[in-house]
Amino acid sequence: MKILLLRSIILLISTMLLISCSLTGESGNVMDTPQPIKLTIMHNWIVQDGKALAIRTILEDFRATHPNIIIEEEGLSTDGLKSRLRTLAAADEMPDLFVMWPDAMTKDFVKAGHLQPIDDFLADKEEWKNNFLPGSFDGYTVNNHIYTVPMNLAPTSFIYYNKAIFDQYQVKVPTTWEELLQAIEIFNRNDIIPIALGNKSTWVVQSTIFSTLADRITGSDWIERLRNQDGASFTDPEFIRALEVLQNLKEVGAFQSGYNSIDENEMMQLYLNGKSAMVINGGWAVSSIVKNAMPDVLNHTHVMILPPIEGGKGAALSTSGVVGTGLGVNVNLTGERKEAAMELFYALSGPKGQQATLDSNTLISYKISLDESKVSPLFIELNELVQRISISPVYDSSLNSEIADVLNNGLQEILLGGDPVIIAQKIQDAQVASLAK
Repeated sequence: MKILLLRSIILLISTMLLISCSLTGESGNVMDTPQPIKLTIMHNWIVQDGKALAIRTILEDFRATHPNIIIEEEGLSTDGLKSRLRTLAAADEMPDLFVMWPDAMTKDFVKAGHLQPIDDFLADKEEWKNNFLPGSFDGYTVNNHIYTVPMNLAPTSFIYYNKAIFDQYQVKVPTTWEELLQAIEIFNRNDIIPIALGNKSTWVVQSTIFSTLADRITGSDWIERLRNQDGASFTDPEFIRALEVLQNLKEVGAFQSGYNSIDENEMMQLYLNGKSAMVINGGWAVSSIVKNAMPDVLNHTHVMILPPIEGGKGAALSTSGVVGTGLGVNVNLTGERKEAAMELFYALSGPKGQQATLDSNTLISYKISLDESKVSPLFIELNELVQRISISPVYDSSLNSEIADVLNNGLQEILLGGDPVIIAQKIQDAQVASLAK
């Protein structure tokens, strides 16, 4: 019995030695096995619209084809993402890849040393680089270095309207500001919400309504002169008039009660469920309307731009907008982690990603022919409209975050009955203080 036990022990030890030998190299160390590469990405692709679903599908496909890359993602609302990124930037704890906005945000992150340029990456893919629309890189270029590419095109201000409701109450689709005010009056008389609004997140009014409304009055060169400190001020009469026109919309009952207590998604639900005749939102809203609207609403939805304002200096055929969000690349990424991150970057932002975004009823800044069989008639209508208009600046993209916050809060005060002159002065004071830093 003892002999058998001894033989068993010897056999076990021999087996373990063989296994050990198979795992060692000539140096006697355990052989290196490929270690997974971990990447973090922060985004706002969380809503149930076509674009978010298309991008999330690309992410899942990438995971399936790259089992050695572990992607840890954090999805947030647009407001939550902007706030979270600022917090992480202050702590120097930025994710590896993150959705960011052009102009002010990009410049802030470059100045703080959080971004690395992608010039070399673009140089290796000239055909892809050269297929973006003219000006696509402008908002992402700082000191002659390009820091990302746009993943979409984001005009921010369109009126989506339910033609069936207009017809029911014999309301003319407005082509002038007076006709818009008349439409608001008729809908109010019939207990229909004229324009759904959700300004709990204060960027909504600024981005989707005020940036275009103000440009109608001041003209686009005014904000350019303001940014360059070239003889323009927030206390100028034309800017104060823009505040007054916005306030007048509230006073004539353009929006439902409680608009400051609901967000953009809840705002869209009012329209999608047929509760309002109109909603003002960016080009991105088409994807949500197509995906989530009741059939009767979708089939009668059309799109137009804000009407011109009499005496204004801005172009009538224009809307505010930017080239769209892009993926920022953390400055600390190097080696194989950077290579993996750029693979993911290209999967999401490259030709296949651009095609998937376009097919999801979302505008892009990239030259691809639209296959009308894959998209909604509403998106075709929007795409044709975009070809006929120009793009004017968006305030929160043109101004740094500190001034934009004061402006956004000021616009909320305007809608609560605040004095336009006093609020204009507050914004100007913030501008002066920011430039003094």
